Amino acid sequence: MKLPKLVGINHVALEVGNIDQALEFYSSIFSIELRGKTSSSAFVDMGDQFLALMETGEISRDDHRHFGLVVEDKDQVREILEQNGVEILSGLFLDFMDPWGNHIQLVEYKNIQYTKTTEILKAMGLGDLGKSDQALQELRDKGMA
Repeated sequence: MKLPKLVGINHVALEVGNIDQALEFYSSIFSIELRGKTSSSAFVDMGDQFLALMETGEISRDDHRHFGLVVEDKDQVREILEQNGVEILSGLFLDFMDPWGNHIQLVEYKNIQYTKTTEILKAMGLGDLGKSDQALQELRDKGMA
């Protein structure tokens, strides 16, 4: 029997202590647009995907479990994190902890295989972000570019 393939990620849900504080925190780092909000949840658009912020009473720090967000300019985000006094973790990548213990890794769009269509980038207010030679080679090696 042929197993179904994973196609992508629709959303990631993060547990936060307070929705309004979480929106304030994330909007101090990223330009965000809400897809929707309730008293205990908020949904932040990322083009054809979204980040779900879910208010919960139990918060625990995730030192190793993490997820990666794709950004257009990682250096700019690092500068903003530093200016805001956000805990940046040591290592090869740009990882940080939000106030509720969520471990987030940031990767720059041009350096990874992940690709959005021209239409989605345009709708997000982004131009052609391009890809590094290494990312393009990784895509070619898979027959995807």
